[in-house]
Amino acid sequence: QVQLAESGGGLVQTGSSLRLSCAASGRTDSVYAMAWFRQAPGKEREFVAAVRWNGGSTFYADAVKGRFTISRDNTKNAVDLQMNSLKQADTAVYYCAADSRNTALGLLTIAKKSPEYWGQGTQVTVSS
Repeated sequence: QVQLAESGGGLVQTGSSLRLSCAASGRTDSVYAMAWFRQAPGKEREFVAAVRWNGGSTFYADAVKGRFTISRDNTKNAVDLQMNSLKQADTAVYYCAADSRNTALGLLTIAKKSPEYWGQGTQVTVSS
């Protein structure tokens, strides 16, 4: 089992920045990829960004490409999501996810298939 705990959410203004962090514990040696998803009120959960647990490859949703950066923090066994130029449309509950599947699809696996492990979520609200 892998346990995930998100932190860093909050209320910010349009155009500002926010950094989310996801601390992983438990069987982290089994993790292949980590990702962030988000769910806005009345909408389905959607993929935001993914990174290989050993660093390197990243993958982003078109809606956040160029504004968000996902990175692996080796010192803390964590994955961060740096969010810049925030828009009201970014308002959502942000969830951290982890997956152990290493397939030919690479990071598309965690992005398109339901990840094995989920955090509880952290609220991000962007006001005008």
